[in-house]
Amino acid sequence: MTLTIEVKDLQLRYGSFAAIKDMSFKLEGGKIYGLLGRNGSGKTSLLSVLASFREQSNGTVTIGGEVPFENARIMEQVCFIQESGFMAESSNVRDVLKLAASCWPNWDAEYAKRLITQYDLPMKKSVSSLSRGMKSALGVTIGMASRAPVTIFDEAYLGMDAPSRYAFYDEILNDYMETPRTFILSTHLIEEVGSLFEEVLILDQGRLIMHEETEAVRARGAAITGASEAVDRFVEGLTVLGEKKLGKTKSVTVFGELTEELRKRALAEGLELGPVSLQDLFVHMTKKRGDEQ
Repeated sequence: MTLTIEVKDLQLRYGSFAAIKDMSFKLEGGKIYGLLGRNGSGKTSLLSVLASFREQSNGTVTIGGEVPFENARIMEQVCFIQESGFMAESSNVRDVLKLAASCWPNWDAEYAKRLITQYDLPMKKSVSSLSRGMKSALGVTIGMASRAPVTIFDEAYLGMDAPSRYAFYDEILNDYMETPRTFILSTHLIEEVGSLFEEVLILDQGRLIMHEETEAVRARGAAITGASEAVDRFVEGLTVLGEKKLGKTKSVTVFGELTEELRKRALAEGLELGPVSLQDLFVHMTKKRGDEQ
């Protein structure tokens, strides 16, 4: 089961502050989406509306063609896991998982058991006594085992150590291949998880400034590598995002799609062209005045 998400002219205000400003987009079901933005860009506000945690101030949101807010049929098809915590601190892990199983009709008990073993979750401990890493592992277990057609992770894995995070990324990809659903991952760890994204949405100050396929986003820049002097000549007049130098070799990242003429010139001058990192592009597109690169 896949559900399409449509957002039109969405606004969300907290008093006089506009957290989301006239946002519109459509997410086809059955894909992995990356939601990127600086702190305060409106990511969590947007996800809270999609998950029916908050009602929008203006505009429309539909999931599977229905308005999700206070709609039990749609709400049980969406699982929203936040890094900031969503579980009763006084409850023990076993009770939290039991409650989760009752919330999502697609709950996979066998999958939950495997993840409990994988993350070595202490079933009798209270949530309040868990380390940050264990809380993240519990959240990840709930999100994955929910089998919700729309599963959202809002920085929910930040508390994990690096090996556990990479195991989680593998888990998402493997599970997605076996039982497709829509994943939305909000993250600051772009370099780590960016390879999973089929499409990327970038928010900046409450506005959607980009929604494209990941490969199309990467095509907006290039990495040029070769002899330092040749690279310097080639990038004259281009927007440089960053550079690295090792001996007489230099690699420069530029913003802007290279024309066929520039690509031929690079080849003629013995330069290598490679993809730009998603993180470099994100930093450039959300750069504020006074930022240092």
